[in-house]
Amino acid sequence: MSEKIQEFLEIPQEFVREGNQFLIRCTKPNQKEFIQISKAVAIGFAVMGFIGYFVKLIHIPINNILVGGA
Repeated sequence: MSEKIQEFLEIPQEFVREGNQFLIRCTKPNQKEFIQISKAVAIGFAVMGFIGYFVKLIHIPINNILVGGA
């Protein structure tokens, strides 16, 4: 019984320990890295926006043909 309680309490302690190790190793990005990441995110947003726009652009005429302009 004591071993089960010990195992049950060990899991959160290990999680917190590994989380602290992860945070210690993390570093704040410098300005160059931040700008590079921001550009990549902006390009991703633009690409996804254009894809959505073109899908909608193609979907409207097909929908009108199928539904019949009701």
